[in-house]
Amino acid sequence: MHEHDAEGLIVAHYGIAVGVRTETGETVKVRVRRRSGHVVGDRVSVRDGDLKRHPRNSELRRLDNRGEIRLVASNLDVLGIVIAPVPLSPETFIDRAIVTARATGMQPFLVLNKADLAGSAELEAELRGRYGDLLTFFLVSAVDSSGMTPLVAFFAEGHRGAFVGTTGVGKSSIMNILCPDIDLAVGEINETTGLGRHTTTVATLHSLPGGGELIDTPGFRDFGLAEIDPAELGAWFPGFEAVVEEGCRFRNCLHRAEPGCALTAAVQSGTIPVSRRESYIRILDELEEHQARLPRRKD
Repeated sequence: MHEHDAEGLIVAHYGIAVGVRTETGETVKVRVRRRSGHVVGDRVSVRDGDLKRHPRNSELRRLDNRGEIRLVASNLDVLGIVIAPVPLSPETFIDRAIVTARATGMQPFLVLNKADLAGSAELEAELRGRYGDLLTFFLVSAVDSSGMTPLVAFFAEGHRGAFVGTTGVGKSSIMNILCPDIDLAVGEINETTGLGRHTTTVATLHSLPGGGELIDTPGFRDFGLAEIDPAELGAWFPGFEAVVEEGCRFRNCLHRAEPGCALTAAVQSGTIPVSRRESYIRILDELEEHQARLPRRKD
């Protein structure tokens, strides 16, 4: 590897080394500094054992346990949000994921897993009522693989994506079906808490048998929305498209209680449900709280 130059794609990250799949199809390990900034999905050039990263088209970030933003993967074009009747994901989690995808140039889509369980029909109706035709929607059951064919065909269009979801919704089970070579450990759901345990520790990229690619990422607990300007949240929030296009009286309107706010008018007229505004406000509060904790820049 040190004897020639090569172009490649980072397909695995091991902390102090990355796996690079070269144009010949060979995967080689290249040592990197622990905080080198390289992530799975990066396009790189290898020069004498050193990596040069090419510009990224998109970045998937999350917040770690200390509230710091961590880059997880790059150059994805789709983000699958997995939900299930049990455990039920908070509305704000789904909205955060959609905003994350939209703000970073990815197409979000919904996957309702455990369609065989009671309550799945009601959840499907609720989700379709909430998001309408804004998102591509897949109804599947990882238990018997039902509904997976349309999802396989979707990735076969040439998409590179990742799945996110609260623990226990079956993300790993779905990935095992799409790409049997992944062979991920499936976490059991705790009977008391109703939550699952995180099972993935190393980010890896996998080529699907039918076409397309999947990036497996460590378990998501929250998204890196902190880098989004609170004033831009409304532009990415699902269901607010018409309001944003209409415009408010003030250009920097945060859609709280400002005079001439088009969102307030839409809620009052019933065009936008109160619950959607409540989800938006909760996420806006989080963004502003995080922004307030950032050190002030010195002029």
